[in-house]
Amino acid sequence: MGASKTEHYSSQQNQIATIAKALGHPARVAIIEHLLKVNQCICGDIVNELPLAQPTVSQHLRELKNAGIIQGTIEGNSICYCINEQTIDMLKTYISTIMLKLTNNKCC
Repeated sequence: MGASKTEHYSSQQNQIATIAKALGHPARVAIIEHLLKVNQCICGDIVNELPLAQPTVSQHLRELKNAGIIQGTIEGNSICYCINEQTIDMLKTYISTIMLKLTNNKCC
C-alpha cells in the first residue's frame, strides 16, 4: 500500500488523525495524565515521573506539541508545558459527535 495522500481528506480529518497518532503511545498518555495532575511542568519534572531517559521524554513532548495537544512557554532555560485546551475541546466535540450518532444508530 502506498503513502496516504492527506490532501484528499479534510483539514479536520487530518487534524484528528494527527492527534490520534500522537495519543497512540502509552508514554504520551502518561505525560498528558501527569500534566492534568500538576497543571504545568518542565521536562525534568516529567523525566522524574516516567521510567524514560530525558531525550526520550523530549521526543514524546515534541510529538505531543506538534499535534497541538500540549503547548510550551519558555521560562529561562526551560520550557513549561501544559495541556492545549483548544485541541482537547476539538477532540471532545469530535468524539461527542460520534457518540451522538452511535446512540441514534441501530446497527447489528
